[in-house]
Amino acid sequence: MKLRKNTDYAVNLPHMLRRTLTIAEDRLPWRYILAILGVSLMGFFVLELWSEINEGDARAIDRAVLLGFRDPANADNLLGPDWLTQIMKDVTTLGSPTVLILAVVASAGFMAARRSYRMAAVVLGASLSGSMLVVLFKDLFSRARPDVVTRLVEETSMSFPSGHASNSAIIYLTITVLFIRVEKSLRTRVFAAVLGVLTVISIGISRLALGVHWPTDVLAGWLFGTVWAATWALVVKLPVVDED
Repeated sequence: MKLRKNTDYAVNLPHMLRRTLTIAEDRLPWRYILAILGVSLMGFFVLELWSEINEGDARAIDRAVLLGFRDPANADNLLGPDWLTQIMKDVTTLGSPTVLILAVVASAGFMAARRSYRMAAVVLGASLSGSMLVVLFKDLFSRARPDVVTRLVEETSMSFPSGHASNSAIIYLTITVLFIRVEKSLRTRVFAAVLGVLTVISIGISRLALGVHWPTDVLAGWLFGTVWAATWALVVKLPVVDED
């Protein structure tokens, strides 16, 4: 008798795996556990960073990094061609409140037009709540702006954490995650992820080059913004479009 090869397990494996993960998630809310763990770790690292700052351990590194962006012969000028200063000013505007508000409104409106109201709510919720926390943190820590080099743009708020670094990470990374959720092409997803991360990094670097933030301000901002965006992506269950 000729035996018939059974391939049902191979065919149904993806479905079985998804079903197993769904059951596991229903019994143990991994998304919420990971979100709580991420926020807890973020809080620990920010407080640890602030402790290092208060003890003066990070000040030498902060000063060295800021001076590294400047001309050794004249610390008032950036190291490099004259047009680099204008580029840094242009890049830093990508993290300004006006541009970020426009990005939030545009992305939320786009999602609403697609009737993805939950995604639109995530953009608004993550952005507003994160921005409010950044303001509270600035008032709580009350760190003065750098005085090592000349500031090439005017800023009046407190320094820690960097608002541009924090808010750009929150908003651009949240928008990137939502875009990846609805985009089918893997290449386009990768491109969007790289573009979002590079944008956030560039904005943070521009704050250092312009002399308006200590490196530890920017580091704390990146950390908080990234964890906040990831937390919203974890807590709010969003639809995922599989690649064709």
